[in-house]
Amino acid sequence: MTYWGQLGFQDACSPLMEQIIFFHDHAMFAIIMVLTMVMYMSMILMTNKFSCFSITESQKIETIWTIAPALILLFLALPSLRLLYLLDETNHPLITIKTMGHQWYWSYEYSDFLDIEFDSYMIPTNELELGNFRLLETDHHLILPMKTNTRIIVSSADVIHSWTVPSLGVKVDAIPGRLNQLMLYPSRPGLFYGQCSEICGANHSFMPITLEIVNMKYFINWLNLMNE
Repeated sequence: MTYWGQLGFQDACSPLMEQIIFFHDHAMFAIIMVLTMVMYMSMILMTNKFSCFSITESQKIETIWTIAPALILLFLALPSLRLLYLLDETNHPLITIKTMGHQWYWSYEYSDFLDIEFDSYMIPTNELELGNFRLLETDHHLILPMKTNTRIIVSSADVIHSWTVPSLGVKVDAIPGRLNQLMLYPSRPGLFYGQCSEICGANHSFMPITLEIVNMKYFINWLNLMNE
């Protein structure tokens, strides 16, 4: 999760988030190079004493400052398009979870496993236990197995919400009357937190997401327990 003073991304928990971080670093490299060149040229123009008032045009200069930005944009566009298609790709999900946004909580349904369903409410501050995070802990966690393709189908029962977990690199709008889907592939176990990222009313800040990633054996044992 994010800590005070943290400037970078959260640690990635999925291949998609790793690719997003790689693209961010790729884009920052191009931006820093352009910024360095512009600052260098600005300093040169401000400090030299030479001037020429006779040049009215230069085909060579115009060609350079047209082609150079086009190449930089191409340098950014190709990885961006690749990442865009990776984010929308769905590869034979093993598990499908239905997620419904409400004012102001989330409900989950494991329809593949005898209709296991529950609501997930934020734990109030005065009921938190030692080690829990304020405004992020919920009474029921969304439990998923690691290294497994999982499809999340998202919708809303009232207004527009947004199901977001930064460590997994996912953010999808929950829109009434519409089903949106996303694919998860958690790469390591742990607790991962998210929040509604669409202003949805007075308690928008009080409907967090707690995602618990476990190994497959623990997940199967949990399913058996929930079905009893």
